[in-house]
Amino acid sequence: MLGRLARYLRFLGHDTEYVRGLSDPEIVERIRTEGRRLVTRDRLLARRVPGSILLESPFLPEQLRSIHAAAPDAGYVVTFDRCTLCNGSLRPWPVPERTFWPVDIPRTTLETGAPIFECAGCGHRYWEGSHTARIRTQIAGWLSS
Repeated sequence: MLGRLARYLRFLGHDTEYVRGLSDPEIVERIRTEGRRLVTRDRLLARRVPGSILLESPFLPEQLRSIHAAAPDAGYVVTFDRCTLCNGSLRPWPVPERTFWPVDIPRTTLETGAPIFECAGCGHRYWEGSHTARIRTQIAGWLSS
């Protein structure tokens, strides 16, 4: 129910686990052993986990504002630290010689020499583009209103 929020928190560099298919006791145990903070819309589960953040709204901007209010010093600047798909760490990806052009990266991105990042876990690649600027603008607008 919070998958999109998890992706946006990863845009912000937050180590964010999004779990599906676990029972409430399994989630509580995982939070305890991994030292994580629970963000949920489940009132009963939130009551079982001290320090959890209960989200009232189903809407992403309001969810992000709620997290910001609960943890204002957590960092709210878009970074290239986490994979939005699997939460893996991102590392700089060395651009290959011009004889090899990966099909998943626009040629103009490669030609400009823009930094490219790759997930150490799943291999997904990231680079600065118009989508990054749009996300930065969205997040700044949501948090300022």
